[in-house]
Amino acid sequence: MRTDPAFTEIRTARLVLRRSQSRDAEAISAYRSDPDVHVHQGWHKTDPDHVRGEIEEMLRRAPGEPGGWVQFSVETLDTADLVGDVGLCPDRDDAGVMLVGYTMAPVHQGRGYATEAIDALVDYAFTTLDADVARAYADAGNVASVRVAEKVGLLVVERFEEADGGSTWHGVRMERRREA
Repeated sequence: MRTDPAFTEIRTARLVLRRSQSRDAEAISAYRSDPDVHVHQGWHKTDPDHVRGEIEEMLRRAPGEPGGWVQFSVETLDTADLVGDVGLCPDRDDAGVMLVGYTMAPVHQGRGYATEAIDALVDYAFTTLDADVARAYADAGNVASVRVAEKVGLLVVERFEEADGGSTWHGVRMERRREA
């Protein structure tokens, strides 16, 4: 895989995906702290200071660079409203695999933004970063998230359970291979 140190943005018909900035922390914190959103995501701390710190750490990496996630804020083209965030990370254990993730603000869900953003991010992972596989994980009960992945061709390839602090998490692994 390759890195993209010259990344500026990804544009779709309705959206702009740009590197998340410190100024986005309040908005990202607000929707990631929503209990209905928080229950399905991997960020345990969602207060603005923690989100800002995560963003600042991610800004040190180029997209595709090993070592962790790179986050992109998703804005509408017409109004520049921040509607969610998406991210990618090379899988540290599986060469050629790019992990993708997505979180949309509840007020902006159901409008196709997640599907449009993830479709563009997966395409970017294949064409620019030269990934062989795009992979996403989701809570098996998060039907909307699984549906977004399916709409962009990431199919469920594994269902699993993980024990975490006395509770069991039921997850799915979804993947799409780059077309030859």
